[in-house]
Amino acid sequence: MNKDIELRIQMGDRIRRIRNEMKMTKGSLAREMGITGQFLGVVESGRSDLSYDKLKKLCDISGYPSDYILFGRDTNLIVRAKRRLRSYSEEQIKVSCEVINKIAVLIKNEVN
Repeated sequence: MNKDIELRIQMGDRIRRIRNEMKMTKGSLAREMGITGQFLGVVESGRSDLSYDKLKKLCDISGYPSDYILFGRDTNLIVRAKRRLRSYSEEQIKVSCEVINKIAVLIKNEVN
């Protein structure tokens, strides 16, 4: 497969995941970006690219950096993690941390 086509397909997959994470339809995200839902579908399928101004708009809407959208480089992980954690109660976070700690101990014991 041509490297450019492969990169467009991967970028389209990331855009689709971002849209789904934001719980938006193609139409609603497309409206905010100033494009049609049909064109967004074409981009998500890897058959076209976003212009620079539309890419910037997607970055502004989603909070994802262009490096992630274009190339999958996640330079903004901490910011997004903090944003996601705000939607959980302190009790949910505490329980999750306890589970992660137990998993880490199990893995450590398996390695040793």
